[in-house]
Amino acid sequence: MIRAPAFWAHTSLVPQLLSPISNAVATITARRAARPGWRAPVPVICCGNATVGGAGKTTLALDLARRLRARGVAVHILLRGYRGTARGPRRVQQGDTVTIAGDEALLLAAVAPTWTGTDRAASAREAIAAGAEILLMDDGLQNPSLAKALSLLVVDGATGFGNGHVLPAGPLRERVETAASRCRAAVLIGPDASGALAQLPLMLTVLRADLMQGDEIASLTGRPVFAFAGIAIPDKFFSALEQAGVALVGHKAFADHHVFTSGELAHLQEKAKGLNAVLATTPKDAVRLPPGIVVHVVGVRLIWRDEAAVEALLDELLAARSPNTPPDPGHSLG
Repeated sequence: MIRAPAFWAHTSLVPQLLSPISNAVATITARRAARPGWRAPVPVICCGNATVGGAGKTTLALDLARRLRARGVAVHILLRGYRGTARGPRRVQQGDTVTIAGDEALLLAAVAPTWTGTDRAASAREAIAAGAEILLMDDGLQNPSLAKALSLLVVDGATGFGNGHVLPAGPLRERVETAASRCRAAVLIGPDASGALAQLPLMLTVLRADLMQGDEIASLTGRPVFAFAGIAIPDKFFSALEQAGVALVGHKAFADHHVFTSGELAHLQEKAKGLNAVLATTPKDAVRLPPGIVVHVVGVRLIWRDEAAVEALLDELLAARSPNTPPDPGHSLG
């Protein structure tokens, strides 16, 4: 994962010096994203973002997958499978390790059938052959290989779009307006502390949501906690624990997708023991831990400010699907 330089968060001389490279990156990305992709015979939803790093795409994908399953729809999830060694398209299997599938794929596979692979169209064909009625992409907004029926631009309210510059001058994969032009709506997660709303096109629908800890947070009430996290923005996890009333006596941040060594885990356990505290981490980190590590896992879920608007988007998508539409004759589902 790219470690975000400090200048990505604000305007300074460095982004200005790097602007010629950023302009070239923006142009190349726009041309690539504009390529026509394979049009699957089932609807495709994409949970994407305009920035590198975490915005809440997986959290949104989990929420939508649960909603679709509650409607009786056979939803299958597609993602790259970051840091997994398996070469796709491949369905995540029971017993897969994080080394094989990647941490996010393991989380998603607990909710719905999940396929990893860099070629989203190839994964889509395999998923459809296995019975998928809707495909849900975790990331891939800039990937043109698969045409999307509904794209959602996920935005973290705390970090927003950083300094507003495209890589390497800033955290953007592409210009905000370019990404938004391919999206049906934006999903802004958390308070808009970054002013992201003002940077979105006026005509773009914006759905607001907040993060809430899972019910397992109750087991930590009144107990000293030492937390650790190797996610895109670890401070979000630590702050959320404190806001939930947890007595956070210490914390340790790691890089996103960090593979914990035995020495690091021993140090964390010793640190917690010295503070008479219990260890707590995120579900994404928990799947990267070896068996036998005693740790409290605290997840999050989305709380929509207008849940009816989210359901209406799904109603619109499901109403428009054509179950008898034949596959693209130029491609095999096998």
